[in-house]
Amino acid sequence: MIGAGPNGLAAAIVLAGAGCQVDVFEAEPQPGGAARTLELTLPGFLHDFGSAVHPLAVGSPFFSSLPLSNHGLEWIHSPSVLAHPLDDGTAVTLERDLSADSVHLGRDSQAWRRLMQPFANRWTNLSSEVLRPIHLLTRHPWLLARFGVCAFPPANALSNFLFREERTKALFAGLAAHSLLSLDEPLSAAFGVLLGAAAHAVGWPIPRGGAQSITSALCGHLSGLGAKIKISARVDRLRDLPQYDMTMCDVTPRELLQMADGELSAAYRSQLQKFRYGSGVFKVDYALSSPIPWKASECLRAATVHVGGSAAEITASEAAVRRGEHAERPFILLAQPSLFDATRAPKGKHIAWAYCHVPNGSKVDMLERFECQIERFAPGFQECVLARRVFSPAAIEAMDANLIGGDIGGGAMDVRQFLFRPTWRHYATSNRHLYMCSSSTPPGAGVHGMCGYHAARSALARLRG
Repeated sequence: MIGAGPNGLAAAIVLAGAGCQVDVFEAEPQPGGAARTLELTLPGFLHDFGSAVHPLAVGSPFFSSLPLSNHGLEWIHSPSVLAHPLDDGTAVTLERDLSADSVHLGRDSQAWRRLMQPFANRWTNLSSEVLRPIHLLTRHPWLLARFGVCAFPPANALSNFLFREERTKALFAGLAAHSLLSLDEPLSAAFGVLLGAAAHAVGWPIPRGGAQSITSALCGHLSGLGAKIKISARVDRLRDLPQYDMTMCDVTPRELLQMADGELSAAYRSQLQKFRYGSGVFKVDYALSSPIPWKASECLRAATVHVGGSAAEITASEAAVRRGEHAERPFILLAQPSLFDATRAPKGKHIAWAYCHVPNGSKVDMLERFECQIERFAPGFQECVLARRVFSPAAIEAMDANLIGGDIGGGAMDVRQFLFRPTWRHYATSNRHLYMCSSSTPPGAGVHGMCGYHAARSALARLRG
């Protein structure tokens, strides 16, 4: 196994659990890929390099089947799942209890319930279907068909059809913007519906101690199965490895092309070369002297805050990025885990984790626009900053080679690449001994391990055959 991110570890667990002898090679001195926690600003301030809030990890069909709590993984749920501040000094919140949202969503409460409840109530069935490769055979055809009807349209089209309140439209736009697509593009609604359903079904929790706790639990379980994890063991060429029956790669198509020089057919190389990467992110980690001074006190009840104002503003921000431009008022995804996990910062101090979308590989410094946007909803924010660590797309890729140009989604998630991600083979390559299992493969990005799980099961079937 090359790569000890969540997908690589998931694949290794499946293979080791089936009796295979598994060696894991990780290039960095710390396993986890984007699921790592480090002191990025000041001593004692523990920041998540990549993922910070984990609805798809706690709701993962595979991860939830593992005894990860036995290896120290503990989930923390903030009182509100999400807060979305508005210019009138209030915030619209997303609550885990669907009935509680009737208070916050006013005239749209029934429409929100009709949209989300069928998927939240059957989350186990839904997640098992959408977190796998596209397949004509399904055990839940009506549920999947209903999800497809809601998920395929552009987010704005679905929102305008269902909702009347601008507050509700803003809330849904923030959810859909996780897609890194324009909100007028097909499939952007899928992220809004899936993340909304997850909020009501399993919540958007944070792991105590940071994302590294997920990685540590996976590594602990894997070690118990007899696998060996080798850190600071970068693999530049597959031919340099000892002889193995099967090699699984938790890497993107670009890396696989470099590593597998001469190991792949010309036709398959051509397919990988056509793979397109999506928008990047501009990320800032903050060490803070106090909690963020939000105008809306509701924001202090949520580990996640969407900073972007109205649905129209979020739409403009994401559309600009898709055009290759930089938004004047960027939509910012912000996490404030230390409000609910005291292990993340020295006593009385806090951290914040935030990013906005930018064109892939952007070199534009977004910090001034970034902090002006936060100040807009939290006057005095900058006075709370003790230290900051700024990550451009290039700096993000330097920390994790899978995040090409700052793309945290494993590749563009438009319709064409959703259907063929990255090729029709899904995980197998033209080399019968070589598989790919990164977030560039189905079902795509997220700390859920399902790319690795399905890739490993596919590889096992071939090994047994």
